[in-house]
Amino acid sequence: MMLGYAYQKGLLPLSAKAILQAIEVNGVSIKMNTQAFQLGRLAAADPARLEAMMKGQDEVVAPKTLDGMSLDEVIAHRSAFLIEYQNAALAKRYRGLVKRVRDAATDGGYGDALPRAVAVNYAKLLAYKDEYEVARLFTDGKFEKQLRDQFEGEFKFNFNLAPPILGGAKDALGRPKKRAFGAWMMPVFRTLAKLRFLRGTPLDIFGYSPDRKLERDLIAGYEKDVVTVLGLLSPVTHDTAVEILSLPDRIRGYGPVKEKAVADAKARYAQLAADLVNPPPAPRQIAAE
Repeated sequence: MMLGYAYQKGLLPLSAKAILQAIEVNGVSIKMNTQAFQLGRLAAADPARLEAMMKGQDEVVAPKTLDGMSLDEVIAHRSAFLIEYQNAALAKRYRGLVKRVRDAATDGGYGDALPRAVAVNYAKLLAYKDEYEVARLFTDGKFEKQLRDQFEGEFKFNFNLAPPILGGAKDALGRPKKRAFGAWMMPVFRTLAKLRFLRGTPLDIFGYSPDRKLERDLIAGYEKDVVTVLGLLSPVTHDTAVEILSLPDRIRGYGPVKEKAVADAKARYAQLAADLVNPPPAPRQIAAE
């Protein structure tokens, strides 16, 4: 794209035909590089038109985010994902807990903030990215389509993975060091994806790692927290309840990064749990005193 921009500005002693021939001779991502060259020319010649094209493209292809969905849409979206992730039983478990929170919020006149927090964060905890999920994402067809759309002809690729089951060295940040695995992993991934029904069962060989145990503990703890929150829900505790049940959003990464995020979330949880049991005085109460 920079090459196209420079050519259009008259900075290169070459013809467009010569540059396009060179792209073809090079034989690497011919379609993508040709399009990038033409977009670079357009950026120099008519930036307003390029901006309009990009805006139009965004409107066509940009996926709708959870923030832009209604509560019903979030529930439907996450339920469908959980069916793909595991099975219909997991989606049913998800909808059951969300319904319980939604019913309580409706009965108390609290709106959608609390059930929405649960709809988003409970799904996140249930669908932790383990070995089965990595395998499914690589073999559901979307990954290979992206490769074919971006690259032409024959190409090779590697997977950089850090399976907890293999242990191994740490990187500079203390995270499990990734290793390169060749394209031969694709058949392994296809088999592993089909075995995701073993997830969480005694036959799940990956389920015994510290990471997987931590993720299951987070799910069980969250379900207990929902029960506790609903038992203490009131106009005074509502905002605290929403924050408590939104804490999983802070948990990201893997290995020690995830462990630190969990520790930070637990520290904040301790503060919020105390406020839930003994709510601080509301501003009006303080003013009256």
